[in-house]
Amino acid sequence: APAMLSPRGPALCTALLRAVGPCGLASFHRSARRGRSARVAVVLSGCGVYDGTEIHEASAVLVHLSRGGAEVHMYAPDVPQMHVIDHSKGQPAEAESRNVLVESARIARGKITSLAKLTTADHDAVIFPGGFGAAKNLSTFAVDGKDCKVNKEVERVLKDFHKAGKPIGLCCISPVLAAKVLSGAEVTVGHEQEEGGKWPYAGTAGAIKELGAKHCVKEVTISHVDTKNKVVTTPAFMCETELHNIFDGIGAMVKNVLKLTGK
Repeated sequence: APAMLSPRGPALCTALLRAVGPCGLASFHRSARRGRSARVAVVLSGCGVYDGTEIHEASAVLVHLSRGGAEVHMYAPDVPQMHVIDHSKGQPAEAESRNVLVESARIARGKITSLAKLTTADHDAVIFPGGFGAAKNLSTFAVDGKDCKVNKEVERVLKDFHKAGKPIGLCCISPVLAAKVLSGAEVTVGHEQEEGGKWPYAGTAGAIKELGAKHCVKEVTISHVDTKNKVVTTPAFMCETELHNIFDGIGAMVKNVLKLTGK
């Protein structure tokens, strides 16, 4: 860091960028391949809990995938966000508009691809972190509930991985995507009662049932594995709890996804 502050700092930065190739520093973000490592696609929905991907969840997914030796590639739909939320106020920023792919690139450190290019042939599994972006940008669940529509590319990806028998991981609110698209899937968003505010989004379980899926009550630190459909889910921030509990639950989800790949 001190060297960057010296008069030669800019030259050193340029040399470093040249050394790591055309992908720049973002190439460091990819997990190193270790033998027969699983190739996992992570689908983002923006950047920020209220209008995109929940950043802590995305980070937890990436950390656990890295620890599991997976090769990770990130994707997002190239579409406008439903709206933009000023996270300091929790209110819509009426004059702003943002693109889901562009915002997701913040989390991906620039290394991201349009969801339209995601194929099952190139991956062994796919994972969807949560955040309201799953219910606003990947679907219309936040507005339409059980009558929601799912982004056509998201629907394609879910159906393609399911048909190929490749595992699908989802956390927080994103299990509603599988509930809508994959008939009869088993998922969890935690508990079905608010329990004094511990499970503030417990009503989502009822919507999942209305979508024709089976809801399984689970604690935040574990995941549910639908072995028939190879769908793995965990509650994450559907629960008001300490961050490490959410991190552990996502770890259980990732571990089971990687186990189902057989690699």
